[in-house]
Amino acid sequence: MTRSRDALPAPPPHPGWILRDRVLPGLGLSVSQAARELRVARQTLHKVLAGTAAVSPEMATRLARLSGTTPHFWLDRQQQYDLWHAEQALAGVLGLIPAHTLPAALQKEIGLRHER
Repeated sequence: MTRSRDALPAPPPHPGWILRDRVLPGLGLSVSQAARELRVARQTLHKVLAGTAAVSPEMATRLARLSGTTPHFWLDRQQQYDLWHAEQALAGVLGLIPAHTLPAALQKEIGLRHER
């Protein structure tokens, strides 16, 4: 069964968009001021805000300090964004890959949470 583009759920927002549209205004910071406080080039921050650069662990740590959040908050948003796009890009191939199940003891040993 194929889905039309209209039937796809909306992608999660890029973390840069959250930063641009919600966090920086909430903190009363301009992009230039935020870049200075983050100790990064304005162009670097602009790429994140535009959604053309990913939030790296280093940037997530800086953003957490600036915003009073956690690095995990920013990395989780980036991961959600990346996974959604990967799933869309691989939709045709994923159905061709067999799904195996690890034994329960091994799942526990490696710390696997039941996410499926």
